[in-house]
Amino acid sequence: MRLFSTEQVSKYHPDKYADQISDAILTACLKEDKNSRVACETMVKGNTIILAGEITTGAKVNYAQEATRVAQKLGYKVDNVVTYISTQSPEIANGVGEGDLQGAGDQGMMYGYACSDTESLLPFGFDLANRIIAAIEKDVETNPDTPFKGDAKCQITVDLDEEPTMDSVHTILVSACHKEDFTLKAVQHSIHEILWELGVDTKKVKVIANPAGSWTIGGPTADCGLTGRKIVCDQYGGYCPVGGGAFSGKDPSKVDRSGAYMARKIACDLLQKYDLKECEVQIAYAIGQAEPMSVSIKTNVIGQFDAKAAEWVKENYDLTPAGIIKHLNLLEENYERLAEGCHFRYGGVV
Repeated sequence: MRLFSTEQVSKYHPDKYADQISDAILTACLKEDKNSRVACETMVKGNTIILAGEITTGAKVNYAQEATRVAQKLGYKVDNVVTYISTQSPEIANGVGEGDLQGAGDQGMMYGYACSDTESLLPFGFDLANRIIAAIEKDVETNPDTPFKGDAKCQITVDLDEEPTMDSVHTILVSACHKEDFTLKAVQHSIHEILWELGVDTKKVKVIANPAGSWTIGGPTADCGLTGRKIVCDQYGGYCPVGGGAFSGKDPSKVDRSGAYMARKIACDLLQKYDLKECEVQIAYAIGQAEPMSVSIKTNVIGQFDAKAAEWVKENYDLTPAGIIKHLNLLEENYERLAEGCHFRYGGVV
């Protein structure tokens, strides 16, 4: 038995709250000005939002208003928005450039992953964590009698020696913030009901629900939230490496984001083209340079396939920032929506 754990958090979690604010500002800027350069960080604590970073744009966006709108969407109160935003460094702007000659907005390596476990092409345990969190969010938003407030975390432990089905699930841990007038027992019962609806036999799977007891104070009141602190939840739940850079608040010229999205696209393409069980892609860039420094492929195929696949990728994909942005249509994306959970939860690329 090889036990492995993975997790997901809800969009009401303080860190994801911050992610959505950063990406709401990005989306608003790109809607009016496709050449916007955005690097927006958010911190949330209590009823205060702090925005900081560098934004160069011709868009007329009220940053405080966008931040407040996201807070209201999630049911969080805001009394104060503090803004520390300057324009992009001219040295970075000159190095990155525009159009087809656009260089990478930063250096670093990015990873993409896909596997045949699920329709989402994500690992079974992580896919299940995503679906459990989505079910809790839906209950919050559609059920007037829900006990849940929204802030929640789900941790799934699976046996990697078993086939990636519900039979491989060893333990499910759910912690969900709840309304004051619901008992702990009632909340635990509601969690079990959600699991049953998702096909989890709670008589066979060990379920741990709110193990610390009642949890009535959550969100930014209980914890400070920061943009970019949930990069594993944003990507693959720990099943493969992730690059050093976060996604949210960054426009597509930043290869931390666009390079990782393209690596996921390539992993999905190779998985389906060659009927693979799993595929991992690494792409690395140097700031200011358009072409990647390296492309590496890992698959379940034994032999020289990985090296040949890497060469095939370099020959058949435009991996320059401009090429990636065009191929994935990244200037039209609703990044706020992606920031609500795993960026690859819909089964496609983004």
